[in-house]
Amino acid sequence: MTKSAKPNVILILADDMGFADIGCFGSEIKTPNIDGMMAKGSALSAMYNCARCCPTRASLLTGLYPHKAGIGHMTADFGSPAYQGFLRNDSATIAEVLRLNGYRTLMSGKWHVGGEFGPREYDDWTPGDIKHPTAKQRGFDRFFGIHDGACSFFSPHYLMEDDGRIEIYDDDFHLTDAISEKAVTMIEDNAKEEEPFFLYLAYTAPHWPLHAHPEDCAKYDGVYDKGWDAIRTARHEEMNGRKMVLNPRDISPRDEDAPPWESIEHKDWEAAKMATYAAMVDRMDQGIGRVLDSLRKLEIEDNTLILFLSDNGGCAEFMAEDGWAQFYPTTTHNGIQVTMGNRPDVRPGGADTFQSYDLPWANASNAPFRLFKHWVHEGGISTPLIVQWPEKLKAFDMKQPMWLIFCQRSSKLLVRPTPTRSAVTKFNPWTVSPSCLC
Repeated sequence: MTKSAKPNVILILADDMGFADIGCFGSEIKTPNIDGMMAKGSALSAMYNCARCCPTRASLLTGLYPHKAGIGHMTADFGSPAYQGFLRNDSATIAEVLRLNGYRTLMSGKWHVGGEFGPREYDDWTPGDIKHPTAKQRGFDRFFGIHDGACSFFSPHYLMEDDGRIEIYDDDFHLTDAISEKAVTMIEDNAKEEEPFFLYLAYTAPHWPLHAHPEDCAKYDGVYDKGWDAIRTARHEEMNGRKMVLNPRDISPRDEDAPPWESIEHKDWEAAKMATYAAMVDRMDQGIGRVLDSLRKLEIEDNTLILFLSDNGGCAEFMAEDGWAQFYPTTTHNGIQVTMGNRPDVRPGGADTFQSYDLPWANASNAPFRLFKHWVHEGGISTPLIVQWPEKLKAFDMKQPMWLIFCQRSSKLLVRPTPTRSAVTKFNPWTVSPSCLC
């Protein structure tokens, strides 16, 4: 592949992953590839998102406050430009701007900035109409993934490639694997060209439902038998030991709606939920490893800027049968009946289940902070930001907060100093500043 003077850029977005859910931020979950990116680059510990899936995505894609981009809440249309639920036409996406500047623009994963559809009414969907713009309509040359916010990992109700719907026939299908594999294919296909690429790799993991491969779940058998109090404390202590936050703080009290572990009746089921969640993060990291391997194989890793973060904090939503679960299909593509909701008599993880890990484990995911996704407290808006760019950004031990976000309207890279940082560092040809994402 001919080396481009412009860097390739990969933006990796996890879905509903908490501040303390990756290994380098204190977790017991195995994330060697994300941890390796931190070792080569930097971990930035004061990055903030918009507390929910699509407002954060709207900000990342446009460099605007989510209301300015049209998604001030979620994807429902409330009748005003700030709350229309899909990207506004007067907000340029980073894909549109980069394509005009010679980049090949690629996306694999979750779109969720294109209006609202009912998951059970998928045969009536009309992606691409005026209120449901697709990724290709908003600047991406290639797209693979889902248009809406969540689905079965084993049997997505509406899977797209470019602007068309595709069917699933493989009983071994898992969405996290497919997102990773398609990203690798896009990178390898782009190697035949001389254009630099921008890849938006937007995983749906570890968002509910809890769906994971049995072999990944087996890695965490017994790990969570000690309960959420012990896991939360251990993560906090590990985080402080690694000096991952400036001025280490005491951990917040256990959430008032999280009972003590000792009082829980169905401990095995609760531990299995968290083991499945951990397996989902683990599988995402494995996919990131495959993407990194492809960069090394093509000898383009050094000139590729990679950023990894989460769209919001860990999610405390309880999956009630008459709650979120009621909106999703009750059978898979191959006819398996799905038992909907958080039922202690049903082990999580398989295609025949539809569960969430619930508030107490989300409290552990967001250690040391309080509250969760939805809330604009630290537990809802804090995310690790891992940055790797071997050619321009040398590895350094990050002990002070820094905010980093795309501003596609400029042509230089600016890391704005915190009060403890004395110098402004400039690289070409990107701008990053704390002013775009709130």
